[in-house]
Amino acid sequence: MRLKEVLRGKVPPDLLDLVPASFDIVGSRGRAVAILELDDRLVPYGELIAEELMRMHKSVRAVYRKASERKGDYRVRELELLAGEPVTEVLHKEHGYLLKLDISKVYFSPREATERQRVASKVRPGETVMVMFAGVGPYAVAIAKAQPLVAQIIAIEINPEAYRYLVENVHLNKLEGKITPVLGDVREKAPAFRRCCDRVVMPLPKGAYMFLDEAIDCLAGRGVIHFYYWGAEGRAFEEGYELVRRAAEKHGCLSELLETRVVSPYAPRVYKVAIDVLVNCGEAAR
Repeated sequence: MRLKEVLRGKVPPDLLDLVPASFDIVGSRGRAVAILELDDRLVPYGELIAEELMRMHKSVRAVYRKASERKGDYRVRELELLAGEPVTEVLHKEHGYLLKLDISKVYFSPREATERQRVASKVRPGETVMVMFAGVGPYAVAIAKAQPLVAQIIAIEINPEAYRYLVENVHLNKLEGKITPVLGDVREKAPAFRRCCDRVVMPLPKGAYMFLDEAIDCLAGRGVIHFYYWGAEGRAFEEGYELVRRAAEKHGCLSELLETRVVSPYAPRVYKVAIDVLVNCGEAAR
């Protein structure tokens, strides 16, 4: 039964349509938390809504309301506890691997699990992969688990808290020697890996284009960039690819659009999209 139906008769009828149809559940093994977006008109009923949600999902120990947009370089948001225990650190299970994280200190989206698996499935044996904006390691761990013959995964993260969890998740999933965690700004750390990568993953939809120079510089002559972008319906793919194409052209490289995919809605008629681009620089272009 959907949350809206459970709340029928418990919140005013004119507010029922404002009850969120979807929400994020992060965590597993009986220690999960739910995060939802609540219209201001529903805030007085927040505790009731949260308690009903916990009755529907027995593993959920706490329900939080999004109290701000994501902000800053660390991409974290303020959260308000509506009901339950003040739990923020959880162990999240995804496609057979584990991710430990604190929802109040790091960026993580359980809704992108399918996209992570899609990217992981593209990696071939012997590849060296860079994951920029690596967070607690969901892309890096997904790739290492899906392709055990990957040569190396370089995971760069600027948030010290997320980096700490990244290191812990590498250990938790027994991936030492496969994933190399790097703490710092991509602009400062990526140059150390110039011309050594077969693939670069850029899971930062807002502003990833500002790091395309670093991504292209890290490619070993020819490689794939998984680029993410927020854009309006009907224009997002074209705009995103054009950003990559222009960056490649500036470096004297050719580009070829391989695949596009809508990852998730962001706002009305605005979507987060994935754009896979083959960039071919060759030795002459270097």
